[in-house]
Amino acid sequence: MKYHQQANDEVLSALNTSSKGLSNDEAGKRLLEYGPNEIKESAKRTHLGMLIDQFRDFMIIVLVIAAVISGLLGEIADTIAIVVIVILNAIMGFVQEYRAEKAIEALKMMATPLSTVMRGGVQHSVPTPEVVPGDIVLLEAGKVVPADMRLVESAQIRIEEAALTGESVPVEKNTAQLHDEMIPLGDRRNMAYKGTVITYGRGSGVVVATGMKTELGRIAVMLQEEEEVKTPLQKRLSSFGQRLSVAVMTICAIMFIVGVLRGEPPVLMFLTAVSLAVAAIPEALPAVVTIALAIGAKKLVIQNALIRKLPAVETLGSVTYICSDKTGTLTVNKMTVEEIYVDGKLLKSSELQISGTADDFLMTALALNNDTHLDAADKVVGDPTEIALYNIAKEKGFEKNDIEKKFKRIDEIPFDSDRKCMTTIHVNPEGGIVSFTKGAVDVLIEKTENMLTADGIIPIDSEMIHRVNERMAAGGFRVIGVAMRLWDGVPSPVTPDVVESKLTLLGLAGMMDPPREEAKEAVSVCKTAGIRSVMITGDHPLTALTIARRIGIVDHDGDVMTGARLERLPMQDFHDKVEHLSVYARVAPEQKLKIVKALQDRGQYVAMTGDGVNDAPALKRADIGIAMGITGTDVSKEAAHMILLDDNFATIVKAIKEGREIFDNIRKFIKYILTSNVGEVWTLFLAPFLGLPIPLLPIHLLWINLVTDGLPGIALTAEPAEKDVMKRHPRHPQESIFAHGLGIHIIWVGLLLGGVTIFTQAWSIHTGHAHWQTMVFTVLCLSQMGHVLAIRSEKESLFSQGIFSNIPLLGAVILTFVLQMATIYIPVLNPVFNTEPLSMGELSLALSMSSVLFVAVEIEKWFKRRKVLTNLT
Repeated sequence: MKYHQQANDEVLSALNTSSKGLSNDEAGKRLLEYGPNEIKESAKRTHLGMLIDQFRDFMIIVLVIAAVISGLLGEIADTIAIVVIVILNAIMGFVQEYRAEKAIEALKMMATPLSTVMRGGVQHSVPTPEVVPGDIVLLEAGKVVPADMRLVESAQIRIEEAALTGESVPVEKNTAQLHDEMIPLGDRRNMAYKGTVITYGRGSGVVVATGMKTELGRIAVMLQEEEEVKTPLQKRLSSFGQRLSVAVMTICAIMFIVGVLRGEPPVLMFLTAVSLAVAAIPEALPAVVTIALAIGAKKLVIQNALIRKLPAVETLGSVTYICSDKTGTLTVNKMTVEEIYVDGKLLKSSELQISGTADDFLMTALALNNDTHLDAADKVVGDPTEIALYNIAKEKGFEKNDIEKKFKRIDEIPFDSDRKCMTTIHVNPEGGIVSFTKGAVDVLIEKTENMLTADGIIPIDSEMIHRVNERMAAGGFRVIGVAMRLWDGVPSPVTPDVVESKLTLLGLAGMMDPPREEAKEAVSVCKTAGIRSVMITGDHPLTALTIARRIGIVDHDGDVMTGARLERLPMQDFHDKVEHLSVYARVAPEQKLKIVKALQDRGQYVAMTGDGVNDAPALKRADIGIAMGITGTDVSKEAAHMILLDDNFATIVKAIKEGREIFDNIRKFIKYILTSNVGEVWTLFLAPFLGLPIPLLPIHLLWINLVTDGLPGIALTAEPAEKDVMKRHPRHPQESIFAHGLGIHIIWVGLLLGGVTIFTQAWSIHTGHAHWQTMVFTVLCLSQMGHVLAIRSEKESLFSQGIFSNIPLLGAVILTFVLQMATIYIPVLNPVFNTEPLSMGELSLALSMSSVLFVAVEIEKWFKRRKVLTNLT
């Protein structure tokens, strides 16, 4: 593989003369010249092609042929009506596909990665497609290389080029030699290629090729045919749809033969059979599933969960374990002083009142003995521990900037890991010099002679201080000791041996990264939902256990598995323990994969969070890999199914709730559409066997299919979550879509729908109603509206839900009712639909019969509620 001749004079000039990068104007011009930095996908269908495809469906083709035959036989009205219905059906199908495609494209745009480039000497984060030749791109570990580039800076940078070469061992890179010859890729040590991953170090490079001009682009040309990925649910429904089609076609064939043998006109029976097949086969199911998943994914973005892979929305409802990082996800990622030991008392920081010399000196020391500072936006910048000390001092009225004006710093002894201490030396406004020292408690005690209390300076009780320190550490706190020493003049020499001796202890500060307020509630919701929360952290076991207890992951007897124990434990032994463990501490990122595999081997469905390069294998292996949007690397985001835009554990729980709601609504759509179709099949199939004429004409079936399958069905995807959605145990992903009584409901309600319709026909004919066919037409159409309102909840009554709690569905039902009435009472539509105006008595009977399904399903739900109450008592 040869590297293309793309290092033109323009790019070499950028290498030689500038580290400021392109100006924004220059970048804009080059974007127009070179085009977006994207690998072009294979040509997608145009909107016209999408519309034409609606007429390529086998059933639609048969229907068009039927319309032509009908026209040749002189049934012009039927022909026109069928053609209009076919066109309207095609338009609705087009709109459904268009909405699904646009929703997915919007999600792709949200997931577009960013690249850091120098523009006019200033760092900018720009969408990767906007990177242009000549841009200087900054690279660091975890980043995906956005384009082909020559490296101009390399600090031990290593790049994994498996995407190009298949070689998984990272390649060490050097900076570019400007006038080297074009040589084979394997020797291109100063090149970084689009799609490869920075595994170590940092650097920068000048872009020499983008988009299809890159090496990855050249490979993509050979791999342009990209298969459309269907969700597991779509695959199962597609398979079911094929089997259903065979069954329906068989029923239609039998109905045609029986009708002809009974003396019905062959053309009428042919049109009826074809129309029934079109109405009974739920061809819109896959499109509706895609729309439901895409709409759900867009709703999740609002809740700070970006779905990268659409099937993840469906899988979310099956999660049984959430394995989460501690820092920033379960905690606020901000060290906070929570306990203070001063003047012989251990207090919560909120309980501390500044009321004496000891309190005053301790807060002064915390304010002065740190190197935090305010940036241009007045944000505190510095080490997290020192920021915590700065904040508690400020909270108690000791603002660092104000105090430093009185206690001017004149010298310091920086912290080092051997001494475990830091000292600052200040002018004492009361005369002389004062030094403040902070550090590890066990080290600091060795350097102190006494301690400051409200009663003055007293000899130090080292054993007591050790006990206080151990008690605070056992609570999961990181403990810092603070001491001081007064001097007549500047100490000489300013060395640790001199300055950090004969100290007076001021107090201890216990700090931790506290749990998020919402994390405790989220963990509680998980327990109710049958989901186990697991904490995985690199922190100390005591700290991990404290946080886990505070948010409810474990009780007081909870155990902690350390990374060292996990490493020594045989896989079989770990399998036996893994379902009983909820806290892992001192765990390396690579060990997350072991945890995921062990849980999956036990039949669990795992959501795993991660942010680093080393987390990628575990994220990819997990059933739901969740990358951190704030702290996550590009590699972790690429491997993940979902990105937490706020790095918050509670957002995962919201996403699971949304996933369950989406799956519930898909089930409701399937329940509605298949019940309706089964009812239509039974109506037309059974009537001839009962000695009744064909109940409906083809135009009636096509109209019902159009107005009932479309808007009311899609409006079910907007149904709010049921009250018990997070009180149920997770759904098994391999569970049939017809589980939990859905299949039985479709059968018995479908039979009831057919029975009610045939009863209406038989009674109307028997009592001499000339408009019996219009009544049957109305009952079959409006019964489905009653059914769709009743199935909004599995158990809850429509009246307790509130009829206005799903406005789109209510609007769709009202619109369908109005359109149905129009076919009956608008004279110009009567010949088109072969209808006649109904008398008030006939309409009342039709509406009464149409409500039977609603009442029956409400009674079914009443029995379900009663069964639940009986089980509870």
